[in-house]
Amino acid sequence: MFYEPSVDPQALPLPIDPFKSLVVPRPIGWITTVSPGGDVNLAPFSFFNAVGDAPPLIAFAPQGRKPDRPVKDSLANVEATGEFVCNLATFDLREQMNVTSAHLPAGADEMRAAGLTPLPSRLVKPPRVAESPAHLECRYLQTVDLPTWDPAERQVLVIGRVIGIHIDDRLIKDGRVDIVGARPIARLGYSLYASVDGSFHMRRPD
Repeated sequence: MFYEPSVDPQALPLPIDPFKSLVVPRPIGWITTVSPGGDVNLAPFSFFNAVGDAPPLIAFAPQGRKPDRPVKDSLANVEATGEFVCNLATFDLREQMNVTSAHLPAGADEMRAAGLTPLPSRLVKPPRVAESPAHLECRYLQTVDLPTWDPAERQVLVIGRVIGIHIDDRLIKDGRVDIVGARPIARLGYSLYASVDGSFHMRRPD
């Protein structure tokens, strides 16, 4: 099968565009922000990844808009305050993560709605998710505007510099992070997710 991505869903060869089922697994950036007025926002983004390590950089891509406002709260908050936190989403927290993806009214606290506990950060104002075993405190660097099929819906890449890292001591084994033990989750296509339950070693030839 071959097809060209199109703005017209009727032009697709399958009922649902399979693109997001082919770039997998995608780690989930569970992003905490705070509005200028102090409202906490927590949202998951599967268009997310580390994009550099010297210094460490991460990026996530908010897309679209909310029914009652032109951009997602995470984007508005980051651009206004210059700070955010990425919390590790794990298998044990999968239901809570899913709750925080709901479209809630402006100013609603997704962390509270999901029954999660806010934990003060060390270097930034947005709180961490206490139940998560790892957190990346970030300072906003820039927003890169991306092409969009709908001019009314902004599509961007937000880049942040990691300035503080928290790791639950229980994940540290023999001087290394036992990330398999944390069972992080990742997004597949459609409504499918995966959890990291195994690993294998492979050294580069050089």
